[in-house]
Amino acid sequence: MNKYYIIFIFSVFIASCSQILLKKSALKNYPTRFKEYFNPYVLSAYAVLFLSSILTVIAYKKVPLKEGPVIESLGYIFVLAFSYFFFKEKLSKYKIGGILLIIVGVIVFSL
Repeated sequence: MNKYYIIFIFSVFIASCSQILLKKSALKNYPTRFKEYFNPYVLSAYAVLFLSSILTVIAYKKVPLKEGPVIESLGYIFVLAFSYFFFKEKLSKYKIGGILLIIVGVIVFSL
């Protein structure tokens, strides 16, 4: 596995972190629309998302386009894990089944 794949996976990971920051912000009530959209959670989430985009572009220098969506699908796993640990969301059998299908798909595509 070359460094560009690692950069791509890291990019997906931090994009998932960004989604969690946005969700954390969405769960709070703000007195004004301005504060709803311009608070530390939202601003840092978009900064991290911008960094993720730059890393993805860098990774695509050496990662074939056909492999990008497969690596991007790891984001579903990261978001589910973060939601479980940070928001105490329950894991249903359907969510677990979906994650297993994603993992099997990534493994099959890698072979």
